Amino acid sequence: ENPNTLLLDAGDIFQGTPFFNFYGGELEFKLMSKLKYDAATLGNHDFDNGIDGLYSQLPNADFDFLISNYDFSDTVMNGHTSPYKVFVKDGVKIGVFGIGIELKGLVTDKLYKETKYLDPVEVTQDMTRILKEEMKCDIVICLSHLGYEYKNEDKISDIKLARATENIDLIIGGHTHTFLERPTIEMNKAGKKVLVNQVGCYGVYLGRIDFYLDNDNNIESKGASISV
Repeated sequence: ENPNTLLLDAGDIFQGTPFFNFYGGELEFKLMSKLKYDAATLGNHDFDNGIDGLYSQLPNADFDFLISNYDFSDTVMNGHTSPYKVFVKDGVKIGVFGIGIELKGLVTDKLYKETKYLDPVEVTQDMTRILKEEMKCDIVICLSHLGYEYKNEDKISDIKLARATENIDLIIGGHTHTFLERPTIEMNKAGKKVLVNQVGCYGVYLGRIDFYLDNDNNIESKGASISV
């Protein structure tokens, strides 16, 4: 309907389906490329075939992998992801960055090898500063695989990330398979609104967020969940 659209994914593209077990992710990446995905972040299940299995499928993906708190310096994935990307749609600058969950305890060490996990809040503060202040983005979107919310007070989640940081307009979340009918509105540490959205799992729903900007780039937004 709208040419000024970004199609984004919050990780766990790979899952234990017969298609993945047989094709090793080739099918998912090729289909997402045909659907013209703009960017995705990485989830813990994207390491199911190990970091080498993920790397081997990259030629099948015609979209960017954005992850800012995994340090791949000492792995085969070094240089094959970006911390963020800036898109321009109808003159509006949209900064997108990715945040991943801690792999230790979720994924066997030998599968993610020397991947280093960096603190999501600290990295987010860096990313939002770069995107908002240096790159002058009008909208900042975080692709998060942290999970929506946890009872464990110490565990970082999308809700906690929204409250602890500033300059994020929208968090698109994954991992906890949370079905939200519409985005949650949280207040960031500067007292401004952050949309937090997640539409479950398995491609059952597509989340749609519309941003409306006036001449002064003031943002209004609305969200919906579309049944696929």
